[in-house]
Amino acid sequence: MLKSKTFMKKTRSGGVMKIVREHYLRDDIWCGSEICTECKQESPVLQRDPSIESNLCSYPHYVIPDTNVVLHQIDVLEDPVIRNVIILQTVLQEVRHRSAPVYKRLKDIIHEQEKHFYTFTNEHHRETFIEREPGESANDRNDRAIRVAAKWYGQHLEKAESEADALKVVLLTNDLGNKQKAEESSLLVYRCEEYIKSLIGNPELVDRLALSNDDKHDITSSKVLFPEHLPLSRIQAGIKSGTFLQGTFRASRDNYLEATVFVQGEGEDSTEVLIQGLQNLNRAVYQDVVAVQLYPRNQWLAPSSVMLQDEGAAKDDNEEDKEEEDEEKSVTEAARKPTGKVVGIIKRNWRPFCGMLNLSQIKESTRHLFTPADRRIPRIRIETRQAATLAGQRIMVAIDGWPKHSRYPNGHFVRSLGNAGDKETEQMVLLLEHDVPHQAFSQAVLSSLPKMPWAITPEDMVRREDLRHLSVCSVDPPGCTDIDDALHCRELDNGNVEVGVHIADVSHFIRPCNAMDKEAANRGTTVYLCGKRIDMVPELLSSNLCSLRSNVERLAFSCIWEMNHKAEIIKTRFTKTVINSKASLTYAEAQMRIDDTTKNDDITKSLRGLNKLAKVLKRQRIEKGALTLSSLEVRFHIDSETHDPIDLQTKELMETNSMVEEFMLLANISVAQKIYDEFPDCAMLRKHPAPPPSNYDILLKAAKSKDVEIHTDSAKALADSLDMARVDGFPYFNTLLRILATRCMMQAVYFCSGMDTDFHHYGLASAIYTHFTSPIRRYADIIVHRLLAVAIEADSTYPDLMDKQKQSALSTNLNYRHKMSQYAQRASVAFHTQLFFKSRGILNEEGFVLFVRKNAIIVLIPKFGLEGTVFFDAKHKATPKLVFDEEISGVSVPAPVVEPQAKKPKLDR
Repeated sequence: MLKSKTFMKKTRSGGVMKIVREHYLRDDIWCGSEICTECKQESPVLQRDPSIESNLCSYPHYVIPDTNVVLHQIDVLEDPVIRNVIILQTVLQEVRHRSAPVYKRLKDIIHEQEKHFYTFTNEHHRETFIEREPGESANDRNDRAIRVAAKWYGQHLEKAESEADALKVVLLTNDLGNKQKAEESSLLVYRCEEYIKSLIGNPELVDRLALSNDDKHDITSSKVLFPEHLPLSRIQAGIKSGTFLQGTFRASRDNYLEATVFVQGEGEDSTEVLIQGLQNLNRAVYQDVVAVQLYPRNQWLAPSSVMLQDEGAAKDDNEEDKEEEDEEKSVTEAARKPTGKVVGIIKRNWRPFCGMLNLSQIKESTRHLFTPADRRIPRIRIETRQAATLAGQRIMVAIDGWPKHSRYPNGHFVRSLGNAGDKETEQMVLLLEHDVPHQAFSQAVLSSLPKMPWAITPEDMVRREDLRHLSVCSVDPPGCTDIDDALHCRELDNGNVEVGVHIADVSHFIRPCNAMDKEAANRGTTVYLCGKRIDMVPELLSSNLCSLRSNVERLAFSCIWEMNHKAEIIKTRFTKTVINSKASLTYAEAQMRIDDTTKNDDITKSLRGLNKLAKVLKRQRIEKGALTLSSLEVRFHIDSETHDPIDLQTKELMETNSMVEEFMLLANISVAQKIYDEFPDCAMLRKHPAPPPSNYDILLKAAKSKDVEIHTDSAKALADSLDMARVDGFPYFNTLLRILATRCMMQAVYFCSGMDTDFHHYGLASAIYTHFTSPIRRYADIIVHRLLAVAIEADSTYPDLMDKQKQSALSTNLNYRHKMSQYAQRASVAFHTQLFFKSRGILNEEGFVLFVRKNAIIVLIPKFGLEGTVFFDAKHKATPKLVFDEEISGVSVPAPVVEPQAKKPKLDR
């Protein structure tokens, strides 16, 4: 049966277009139940005996949730207890339009066979499709469609076998109007909360319920703590008129009463608005998109020098707020930042948060505070009846809302992750907190892998250069199995040198737009944790077929230069190749070969040639203004049985580290220029923006404290002044400055050349740059390989590769994944460092003060790469009288005035 709808639409050019929409209705859409004999279905989903026990519904039943139940109670629906659920097409479409994350989670549940969730396409069934009535809103029409489908199901199942005449359908809705109309139609209908609370033997499910608006009022005080958020219509009008600014809310890790709002301007312009005080923060949560109103310039403040952690006092904290504002009035005009207040929320970016439960001091209380692992997230008040069990566990909690009467947001328990301190639990926490995709690869992805045994075919050889005879070798950290790159160097007959960088040809195995390509694009990067690696591509590729291991033939993408002995490039060429690496060396092994004068084999000669040229290349880069910065990296020695760290040391850099780095940089620059010349609108490049002058404040203050002058006018000026920065008797001072300089830098980012004009890489002092050399562990490199292959006519193109909008969107995801990967790796190092010290008692080591705050110092212990905060005001101890110097961020303790005392007579002995 066909229904059609015709209407006229006005086009942008002013014309009129006739639109005809056809809607097909069918009789052969089955109900999905095992008890049904009327429907001719091959594999029904809904079970004959839905075994869920309820005090409200003592009979076997299926459940139909409405749209709002799915949107707000997805955590409950994911629980293994909830089975035999009918998801109507109306609900699925509404969820898809309103929340992409919930829609994905719902689709995942539907695909789990053991959950028995059935999708019924009621919008195309002749007996359940309904037309929208005149004057009826879309929402009311959809609610009616859900009721009609629920009624049809009830009547349809009644016709089934007599033995199953007790099986019924229960509609779940939290909409009072919808519930009332369902009851008038004689439907079995309950509020989601009352149904879940009626389930027998599953009390933990109640904790997973998101709070309804009625519940939210129960656990808040009557006192208004925060200003009302403005409605979206006023916010939009204010942004248009310039009264308000729209930006991303970034809470401070160090002070819970402070945040900044990042406002993106035209092009590269951006502003950061400082927000101080609970009322001005006005219930915004980290990463929310908010509207802010700027204060007049005479009310602008400087960022606080105090470190404050929320100790959980359920009050307005106005005292601290005012105290801080008074302190800030003495700061210089230059230190003041644009300051404002949050007036409304444009978009919430809430997610489930990991953390620990702080038990209420009130006995038998079911309301407790949850402390997230991320200090930028406020504490969350939840209601749970299993607090005693959850104490000492890492749990996940979701925020339901933040009323203006409540000091903290309200939320609900999602699930337990395991005992705090347990290695597996803590690893899961850091993967979830940093949004690292870590699920096993799906069957669709694995089916894209080449069939084993795999070998290079004659067809492969036809399109490639055979370089198997060359003395190619790889140099990597110890234990590396995903070897992306290999090198060779040989003398030419004309007196010049040929240098080759050979990169794993991953794009040969991962073809555009297949399941593996989509998964790799989403993951973006391999994440290296201590003792664990979360691969971007399946292990068959990462550690085997793509890895350039020694003494096996491998496909490569090679960048080959002809150079003179001054490392000046005479000729560059790019080609797909077949190589056979003669040695897989560690940095230490390669260094020993270079230094051992008794060795003169081809590999050693190649390494010496590479090392000699690398030193020239590095000198040339530094002369151009490339920065040599510093960050502490530690390496753990892990016990093979317990997997606990048994030793910890800072990584030593050798000449061979620098040797490999120089040629990887050179290959990346050469490839960047080539793909940009060929594809000026869609080349994937990488840039490193110059930091704004204010970023250098911490570096300049640190240098000033030792009467050292640092120039930051350009990268070259900074590099030169860092080289000159020395303090007698303090050899580590220069390294500390370089560590601070690293923290002043902006994040390097991927971008599409057609969407930007500034390509410069500040840290490398290079006019253009990209990533080509690590396609096993970075998806950006795969895109660059594809562009380069098209440029040299070694492969064909495809639409998405030449679409600058899609390339730009891909770059955004890659930048996010890369940043989160770095944070996850640091968190893993921090956790393993804690494990290392757990059984070692008190150690005495040299430490350096990195930063000084009014009430704390941040100390660095170089030997262990450890950084921590030491507060001056410890509990139950008198705080010393401190004088804080704002100009150099220094603190001093005045010498106590000692009154002269009369001499005491000595005792006669």
